[in-house]
Amino acid sequence: MELGLFFSMLGFLWVAAITPGPNNMLLTTSGANFGFFRSIWLMVGIMLGMQSILLLVAFGVGGLITVYPALHLFLKIAGSLYLLWLAWKIATSAYETLETGAPPPKPIRLYQGWLLQFLNPKAWLMGLGAVASFSLAGAAYNHSIAGISLGMFLVNLVSGIIWLGFGTVIGRLLRSKRAWYTFNIAMGILTAACVLLIWH
Repeated sequence: MELGLFFSMLGFLWVAAITPGPNNMLLTTSGANFGFFRSIWLMVGIMLGMQSILLLVAFGVGGLITVYPALHLFLKIAGSLYLLWLAWKIATSAYETLETGAPPPKPIRLYQGWLLQFLNPKAWLMGLGAVASFSLAGAAYNHSIAGISLGMFLVNLVSGIIWLGFGTVIGRLLRSKRAWYTFNIAMGILTAACVLLIWH
């Protein structure tokens, strides 16, 4: 893959990765509630999920979505229901003080971040868009997919760190129980609002 094409692809992937959406809302919320390092596994799960989607799209499954619109509709419905469930869990998260001796609640796990990608039509469209726009034909195809995979890894890593860091800073500012509940409810509403992006 030529350097110019690689940078163009990075721009495309960066816009898709850094803009607000289900992944970034979850990373921000997790960073605020559990801190940066305890949320790393969620970020890793999201990144692995995106790589899985890309490879599935690149090697044939993505074509099924184009051929069978019902599959795309199923993904939208399943993704919407999963996001609404996550939004409810976020909005109703219990307040935890750092002074208690009880262990803090568990953050969203790696497999949940990974699973979200398969139910996220935006992730499928991002994979389809990247493969359709930036893959090369013939013998160069596999190398171009490797380049797209590297680009996706880089932008997801950087954007994930930014959103996690943003959430961690917010978490340090939430010193009162009321502020904590207000933040979680707001993030729950924003996560639920991401369903509208799926159906746009």
